[in-house]
Amino acid sequence: MSYNKDAAQTVRALAGIRDLILRGDVEPGERLSEPGLAERLGISRTPIRAALARLEQEGLLERVPSGGHIPRRFTMDEAIDAIELRGVLEGTAARLAAERGVEPRRMIAINRVLDGIDAVIASDTANPPLDRYTALNAEFHALLSGLSGSETIEREIDRITRLPFASPSAFLDKPGSTVVPHSLVLAQAQHRAMVEAISLREGARAEAVAREHARLARRNLEQVMEGGSDALRRFPALALVAC
Repeated sequence: MSYNKDAAQTVRALAGIRDLILRGDVEPGERLSEPGLAERLGISRTPIRAALARLEQEGLLERVPSGGHIPRRFTMDEAIDAIELRGVLEGTAARLAAERGVEPRRMIAINRVLDGIDAVIASDTANPPLDRYTALNAEFHALLSGLSGSETIEREIDRITRLPFASPSAFLDKPGSTVVPHSLVLAQAQHRAMVEAISLREGARAEAVAREHARLARRNLEQVMEGGSDALRRFPALALVAC
């Protein structure tokens, strides 16, 4: 029971620290200390320490010689590389799924999510509800990584998508998003093409579509970064990316 409680506290600390960073409540270069975070989040220092170590492993934080951690700064090239790496990993997952085959129940589940995305886009073609789209998009990508049957691939996809700009739904869930409806339609067409290729056991095609799909996030990042201070206001996590 104690172990489960400690694990739950660590998960809470992880979410709390990550949220502080991504909301922009922590300034770039601001030192994060265990005592300060424990007081700020109302969590004991032990799970805070574990969460900081985990976020350092994920690449969101870096340790400073004087003690504590600071949010890591990323170059634009590093941000783009992270998106490209997600494309490689998801492409591998799609190819393995096609080559190895997928249980019918899993294909039914992912097609239901696709039907849900279709309904969201059709509900308002001029201004689709991005919050609902974002949730379904995240669910689709989580199911896609699981279709590979590889826990290693699934774990690495989960790790890379925890970086704010490498997430499949990056820049889709904020008011005033610059992502236009036709981009969502294109993304959904790629979703459908991936699943079709997997069902037809076309591994090379499934991989190619998945890798191209990830490049939509790169284009969104580049488009948003052109917004300057307005982009930082709407997407505080972009403060981690050096122009």
